Amino acid sequence: MATTIPKQQRALQLVGPDQLQINDNKPVFEPGPYQVLGRIEVAGLCFSDLKLLKQFNGHPRKSEIARGIDKAILGEMPNYVPGDKPAVPGHETVVRIVKTGDKVKTVKVGGRYLVQTDYRWLPTTGSASAFGYNFEGALQEYVLMDERVIISPDGESMLIPVPDDLSSSALALVEPWACVEDAYVDKQRQTLKTNGKMLVVGETRVDPKRLDNLFKRYGKPADISWKTVAEVEGLKDASFDDVVCFGANAEAATKLFSKVAVHGLFNIVQCGGKFGKPALSAIGRVHYGAIRIIGTTGGDPADSMTTIPATAEVRANDKVNIIGAAGPMGTMHVIRVLCLGLPGVAVFAGDVSGERLAVMRNITDPLAKKNNVVLHAYNPKTDKLSEKFDYTVLMAPIPALVVASIPAAAPGGIINIFAGIAAHVTAEIDLDAYIEKRLYFIGTSGSTLEDMKLVLEKVVARKLDTDLSVAAVAGLDGAIDGIRAVEKNSMAGKILVYPQCRGLKLTPLTELGSNVPLDNGQWNKKAEQALLEQFKK
Repeated sequence: MATTIPKQQRALQLVGPDQLQINDNKPVFEPGPYQVLGRIEVAGLCFSDLKLLKQFNGHPRKSEIARGIDKAILGEMPNYVPGDKPAVPGHETVVRIVKTGDKVKTVKVGGRYLVQTDYRWLPTTGSASAFGYNFEGALQEYVLMDERVIISPDGESMLIPVPDDLSSSALALVEPWACVEDAYVDKQRQTLKTNGKMLVVGETRVDPKRLDNLFKRYGKPADISWKTVAEVEGLKDASFDDVVCFGANAEAATKLFSKVAVHGLFNIVQCGGKFGKPALSAIGRVHYGAIRIIGTTGGDPADSMTTIPATAEVRANDKVNIIGAAGPMGTMHVIRVLCLGLPGVAVFAGDVSGERLAVMRNITDPLAKKNNVVLHAYNPKTDKLSEKFDYTVLMAPIPALVVASIPAAAPGGIINIFAGIAAHVTAEIDLDAYIEKRLYFIGTSGSTLEDMKLVLEKVVARKLDTDLSVAAVAGLDGAIDGIRAVEKNSMAGKILVYPQCRGLKLTPLTELGSNVPLDNGQWNKKAEQALLEQFKK
């Protein structure tokens, strides 16, 4: 660690849609009274960085904070960069604190911390604030953070203390692993939101008695609006926590998707009817807006509620299809399911790259054998599957994959839209099949503090080796090429950026040379130390 803090630093900045540049003279901000300055040890590149790259100020996490903190306080934070302000991406990181303000209470100079990136109590329009989005992230040498942001309302800090005996990479990769964990353990709302707003819609005004059983079993919202389909148009978007639609009118369903609030529930009651054609559905909001879609072919909206699982966890005897399984995050999903210890689970791991499949199998085949789980790796270009799947995980943000997952799903199937399809994106979904099969779309964005602590505990106890995910390393000089590699999906594992390694281009592990001691070709702490020693000032 440097003994002095420079006035300027190098940083990777996103200055517009698909516009990345290295800034060699970015200021190192002096911490204010409530602020801390951390030196970045390492930053992992993530597919989410690519989504920010493409959308820039259109990304829901890049917009301004809607509530939860005074705007005058935000004005004291030069690291707050909403809208079209240049952003520093990167959210998978470990920092060493080098300076603090005199009112900082939760961290100390010299302390080493894992960064939890999601500030869910500071919502934006359609999502939440986050480190690496509307607050500057880790693809720079030093980063400023503020306790008035990083401490939750219940007093928990988003800086998690970590030990010194683990590699920076193993610790930084806790964050993406926590996102994987959250995708399965995320708790689902199985009741109506009694302190929320409900919208009830039908071709004609719905008789209140048709909801008596629903309210009796699942609670009654405080505010209920009763409208006909013709009256929906003027209602405010994203304003209803529960929407119940009676009938099977595709145009009406399409209109109602926009009225469902963040974390809202859309209940389609077909009353024996059929849509008869695909309906334009807001699938992008399943991931970023956390909306959920349920339905029944009958006339009782309470029947739809029984399809909601407690969590999105894989179940015993599930046939699990992971589409895009050989990418960096897909491999993590495969590893997690293989290690669940559930009886009867079979994993189908699909990827269009034979090279990436081979790399994945080197890691996952021993785990499958050890845990006695059937693992079938396949290439959808050449291998046609006839199975129906109880659980599907989508690792690519492609609407067509969501559409295709419905006919391939078994009754009662869960379809996990892990890759974030942009919130505004729609697709024509066969809601007749979705409802008849009692399927359930789920999607999560980011992770919780609890998820990170759970994964960190496994890493510290040596029960999980997150370094298995590493495929290449770089300094900031190779970060842009690294992001482009993520864009092209050309690496079978994670890319790590070490900002202190000035001059280090994007380098696959296979090209590091004998001075960096890999363990059977895998990244490890000794390799990290040797790399850092080479670039030591």
